[in-house]
Amino acid sequence: MSHHQAAAKMSALFMRQVSPRFFSAPVNRTAHVSTTMLRPAFWVRNLSGLAPAGKPEEKKESSDIKQSNKAIASYWGISPSTVSNEDGSAWKWNCFRPWETYKADLSIDVKKHHNPVKFMDKFAYWTVQALKVPTTLFFQKRHMCHAMLLETVAAVPGMVGGMLLHFKSLRKFEQSGGWIKALLEEAENERMHLMTFLEIAQPQWYERAIVFAVQGVFFNAYFVAYLASPKLAHRIVGYLEEEAVISYTEFLKDLDNGTMENVPAPAIAIDYWRLPADSTLRDVVLVIRADEAHHRDLNHYASDIQCQGHELKDAPAPIGYH
Repeated sequence: MSHHQAAAKMSALFMRQVSPRFFSAPVNRTAHVSTTMLRPAFWVRNLSGLAPAGKPEEKKESSDIKQSNKAIASYWGISPSTVSNEDGSAWKWNCFRPWETYKADLSIDVKKHHNPVKFMDKFAYWTVQALKVPTTLFFQKRHMCHAMLLETVAAVPGMVGGMLLHFKSLRKFEQSGGWIKALLEEAENERMHLMTFLEIAQPQWYERAIVFAVQGVFFNAYFVAYLASPKLAHRIVGYLEEEAVISYTEFLKDLDNGTMENVPAPAIAIDYWRLPADSTLRDVVLVIRADEAHHRDLNHYASDIQCQGHELKDAPAPIGYH
């Protein structure tokens, strides 16, 4: 017998032994299960949906099952906390709690401006002015779209700064003076601005694409800038917030002259800023502008601390000041 014939015989013997186990059995078993087990379940499920409508007990039971399916079962003994309003009604927001709400301080100086004198200040100022040109040309008087894009960018610096200060605190085994929390509060506050505007208008697909592009570029650029010079990074944000105050002032002018409809304020804004129930979009823009003014002051203050040769941890952070 030649080597080729021997190899062919061994291959045939191997396939006869292996094929029933690895090929035939699973196919037949699967087909059997699908025809004998899955098909009755399918028909039972469809027939149960066609049951007569005259049995309220069954309806109630199915509703309870549906609600229980939405509940999250936890092996770890953690149950969702129940939070109530001051009047005893259930709190309806999971993204923030009653103790995180506040009444905005509207006593702000809208025209407050940090005069750029040093080279670093001028560099930060003209960087922001250069970034302002394309957004002004693109959005023009579309304040709602401009505000949504603005908030997706404005929420980045606080998160980046807080993250890097967090890592610095871990590396150097030192306190941050509360600045980690202050910057993360700023980021969360900016995000809540965006969540509020999304209740009023939804961005178009191309605006979402712009957010992807701008946020990706801005995050990395700001990350590098903060690593290189935190005082420059905070100064840039201070000037960005100055432009935000100007933008929201223009927003208010168009609401006052009737160019934009002054729609009712969304419920999330009423609860977050503790606004009256009959508040309007104008009231929302007022409190958001106040927030931006406070972020402006915080970031210029942070830059001033470092320009004077100190570290942020040397000065207590203004936590919760907005």
